[in-house]
Amino acid sequence: MIGLSPEPDHSRSAPSKATVNYAEHVASILNEHCVTCHRPGEVAPFSLIGYENAKKWAPMIGQVTQSHQMPPWKAVPGYADFKDANTLDPVEIETLKNWAESTRPEGDPKKAPPEPSFSSDWTLGKPDMIVSPSKPYRLSAEGPDVYRNFVFHTNNSQPIWVRAIDVKPGNKRIVHHVIAFVDGGSGADGCLKKYADGQEGYSAEMGGLGFLPRSALGGWAPGVRARYAPEGAAFQIPPHGTLVMQVHYHKTGKPEEDQTRLGLYTGPKPEHEVGLNWIFRFDLNIPAGVKNYRVRKVYTYKNDTVVYGAMPHMHLLGRSMKSWFEFPDGTTKPLVFVDDWDFNWQLIYSLKQPIRVPAGTKEVVEAVFDNSLENPRNPNNPPKTVRFGEQTTDEMFLLIVPYTLVRPGELDSQNWLAGP
Repeated sequence: MIGLSPEPDHSRSAPSKATVNYAEHVASILNEHCVTCHRPGEVAPFSLIGYENAKKWAPMIGQVTQSHQMPPWKAVPGYADFKDANTLDPVEIETLKNWAESTRPEGDPKKAPPEPSFSSDWTLGKPDMIVSPSKPYRLSAEGPDVYRNFVFHTNNSQPIWVRAIDVKPGNKRIVHHVIAFVDGGSGADGCLKKYADGQEGYSAEMGGLGFLPRSALGGWAPGVRARYAPEGAAFQIPPHGTLVMQVHYHKTGKPEEDQTRLGLYTGPKPEHEVGLNWIFRFDLNIPAGVKNYRVRKVYTYKNDTVVYGAMPHMHLLGRSMKSWFEFPDGTTKPLVFVDDWDFNWQLIYSLKQPIRVPAGTKEVVEAVFDNSLENPRNPNNPPKTVRFGEQTTDEMFLLIVPYTLVRPGELDSQNWLAGP
């Protein structure tokens, strides 16, 4: 089941420390793999566009690329093939290392590739719809994480078909992730009244929504790039549907404010509606001190389905998550394998080729948690039993899988957590 990394290309070699320069060797690597995030207005804390920026941050670039911390891509190469796989090959890593350890010369500027330009601060251009709280949300200095649910009424008489979403966090210091939900009834309005606290939106008990939504449009976390749904497919906001933007806030020790924006890219009615299969284990009970605590979930597909990718989700004790399909004919196919989980990099992995999943197929999800003192991210010292919950110090076992049904039809909107 475990895929192997691609064989190295021995026909290429990195320039030596004596010959490496920015214009001919380094700029193209940074432009291709780094500046999507490392540019003004994006989630990264500094820009890597241009020679002066690259030179300033060269020691860090060399260090984090050698340790594979950057660029942030956690899926194991070769286990499955994904679009936009943002990985550096050994030659690129050595090139950055040699330049960082040299005098970091610029070389001939005429030989440098053009600096990348971006037509909009939104990845896919200006969205067709943008929703945002009417005023900044005020976050207190200390205490537990906050899951704030902001409610937006679409007042649409016809379905809105959403081809993609994007998120612009207002305050990058405190926004950990964002999920866009769809309420097909009055659940969100009821929660607004029940949990009113003088600010826009509401925070429900246990960090949740407070109601069962019709569906979800997807999510965002640092490093996630907006992407259109597959051709001929889109998410649906039903007539008179309500959007709920849930923002997960970390506290910094001082009062903060945030006014995050959610952008929607819409289109005509498609042939297929996209759904999200949320494969959960709510019964987590991770014993204190156990280094390799294994959890497994097997989900059976009831309908012929097409799967487009996966987004694993765990918290601070998570170490790895792997998922694959076991087809009715006895064959198997890998979906995703993250063997070095990092709570700070929760990425969406979109398959190069969607997987046709016949009814009766079993999807197996396995995860490993480390609740020992050897885990430097363990929030408890000494370790204690950890269960399922929304707080970062709680834990989760979740794999989100985007899909469409082979035979077009309305998705089971009342049971979306169970999937297709």
